[in-house]
Amino acid sequence: MNGRGLVGSVGLVGSVRGMRAVRSAWRNRRADARALASRGAERARVPGLLVSAEPEPGGGVVRFARSRLRIHVAVGGAVFWSWDDAGPLPSYALPGAAPEPDPRAELEPDTDGGWQVVSERLTVAVSQQGAVELRTPGGVLLRRELPPRWWEPVDGGAARWVQRSQVPADARFFGLGARADGPRLRGGAYGLWNSDPGARSGPVGEPPALTMPVQVVVSDAGTHLLFHDNTWAGRVTLCEGEEGAGSGHDRPGTCEVRMEGGPLRCWAVAGTPARVLRGWTALTGAPVVPPSWALGPQQVRCGSGDEREVRRVVAGHREHGLPLTALHLDTGRPGVRRTAETERFPDLPGLAKELREDGVRLVSAVDPAVRAAPGNAVYEAGRRVGAAGAFVRDPRGREVLGEAGPGACVCPDFTDPAVRKWWGTLYEERLAQGFSGVWHGGSGPAGLPGPALPRSARHALEGRGGDHREAHNVYALAMARAGYEGLRGLRSGERPFLLSRSGWAGSQRYGGVRSGGVTEGWPGLRASLALVLGAGLCGLPYSGPDVGGFEGSSSPELYLRRLQLGAYLPFFRSCAGQREPWESGGRVLADARAVLVERERLHPYFVSLAHLARLSGAPCVRPVWWGSPGDRALRDYEDAFLLGDGLLVAPVLECGAVRRAVRLPRGRWYDTVTGRAYEGPGQVEVEAPPERVPVLARAGAVIPVRGAGGGLELEVWAPAAGRGGGGLVVRDPGDGWERAEVERYTSRLVEGRVVVERDGGGPVPCPVRVRGAAAPVQR
Repeated sequence: MNGRGLVGSVGLVGSVRGMRAVRSAWRNRRADARALASRGAERARVPGLLVSAEPEPGGGVVRFARSRLRIHVAVGGAVFWSWDDAGPLPSYALPGAAPEPDPRAELEPDTDGGWQVVSERLTVAVSQQGAVELRTPGGVLLRRELPPRWWEPVDGGAARWVQRSQVPADARFFGLGARADGPRLRGGAYGLWNSDPGARSGPVGEPPALTMPVQVVVSDAGTHLLFHDNTWAGRVTLCEGEEGAGSGHDRPGTCEVRMEGGPLRCWAVAGTPARVLRGWTALTGAPVVPPSWALGPQQVRCGSGDEREVRRVVAGHREHGLPLTALHLDTGRPGVRRTAETERFPDLPGLAKELREDGVRLVSAVDPAVRAAPGNAVYEAGRRVGAAGAFVRDPRGREVLGEAGPGACVCPDFTDPAVRKWWGTLYEERLAQGFSGVWHGGSGPAGLPGPALPRSARHALEGRGGDHREAHNVYALAMARAGYEGLRGLRSGERPFLLSRSGWAGSQRYGGVRSGGVTEGWPGLRASLALVLGAGLCGLPYSGPDVGGFEGSSSPELYLRRLQLGAYLPFFRSCAGQREPWESGGRVLADARAVLVERERLHPYFVSLAHLARLSGAPCVRPVWWGSPGDRALRDYEDAFLLGDGLLVAPVLECGAVRRAVRLPRGRWYDTVTGRAYEGPGQVEVEAPPERVPVLARAGAVIPVRGAGGGLELEVWAPAAGRGGGGLVVRDPGDGWERAEVERYTSRLVEGRVVVERDGGGPVPCPVRVRGAAAPVQR
């Protein structure tokens, strides 16, 4: 924490807690000064000239004068390479064993004295100086990694390194986690250190809570994903290229990755965007599917609310016809029910049962800060875990104390399997109180509540040992794993609901992420969309902002525009910082009701997208270039998104706008309210009145929706003449572990009639409603 952060903490949380944070930060700084030796003199190193090569299954080892490069192609098409004998394991990104090498790929001499590995989807070429090129099967360059450079302390210690690369001049960068200044990442430096930006995730310049060294690069040559599997702090500096306007003197785009330590190892996946995310998911693990109820409208209540307040909120939603499926409560830590909480909620199990019968689940906040006080049952139990106890310690073996909540606290070391197992058992108390899921809050340095940990703090790191410099970025991921495995073991018949504030590559295996309250004002809308798009491209399909934020000072117009955007994002949670819609009455209430009702109507579509994300890796919310990455205009278009394959959502992001421009991908698109048809590619102007945002449906799309009677209905948008369409539908299998069955439907126009068919034959098993055409439907 720097000086500006210290001052901000005082202003944010009040003078007493702010001064505690200042005291804790200075204490950590002193601990680091004592325990982390100065790097001193350093020795620079580069690979040197190529010496020899040794083929191995799926690739081989290329020896240079001062380093070794290992390359192999995995079954499934992903390519791994590393320097200095670093292997793919251990890794927090991979769910288990490393994928097997593809025996069809072989290391063979290249024409210029280098070596290459040719695979089905990528050719990896290595030059005599150590440059690594990624080429398409046709030989077109996707990326060129220049020879890396290391700086090694003469007296020993972790080597820092830099890796520079070049991409085609027309390439655009995306990814690096959830970035408020995305989704397209223009020139600039992007830090790789999960940090809490205070109470909100503001736009440019504020530190993100979800960083990942995952780049998605889109160019005319193709799409590729590059992942530097390194959890240390780092910085990525990007610069987009520039074409020479026919002169032939193009300036390539550049990327520079600098890491403070850790291995230099990479994974690459190439192909269409859908194939890239499928390969990334196969490598890092399939996303968990949230329970069906978690795909509905939710709300969070923080502060001093009590049982009466909870009942009032739920009753208000019901009275005014506003759907609500979950209420999130800030009710403390596992294993601890403070006296104040008992007074606020004297009968939590009874309240939870009552609300669940009314269709509303309760979700509890959980944070890792454990009060370090004798007599605290969780603290005492944690000290008995293993030989050294459950809590993070300093190099001298003492528990690291920090300030959080009521006073001095300690944090569990979630990189220790024994600690994760113990922590998972603590969620039993939350379930016994009637909660249906948990959300890991976020106001600490890793996007989690709790005391800041010094970089010198010691962690188990799965038994190999290390310090917080390596563990910091994966702390939230490891906590999510502890929570997910604990919940699954305690309630094996239901899919766990777990939401985190922070994470890293592979977090999708354990739950979703929330981007928190974005910056106040209209810029927060753009930030909200950028955060969700960035997380999706990095493999996290279930995410969303806290609509309205915790401070809550929006105008009625901004409040409604936030609701309208949030209603089309996978995780839809509003905050109690805003007044309830019925308190504003009139137009605000009517428009808010329309937003929530439409979200519930689309519930079957969100269920299908969530299950398809698990099966294919495709995010629910996608950039508009997803199906047309070769369209340069779409690559630069950032203020709209695709919801699945069937819908294009164009939220209003400017004050007072009642119309807005929308750039369409190829094909016919229908305005879902007016029914007017537009032809893409190209830019059109559509109506965007205050009560709704423009949503366009792709011609031929088959979209599952909730019918008037509550049952499943297929909404089919008439295909254009000579073109077909279709869609994938996953019926809601409930909140358990039943296997999701994918139904495929096609639509076509035959003699003026829309024909809808189910793959495999047989009748269509639910009502069909055709939109965008007056012609009757034939099934």
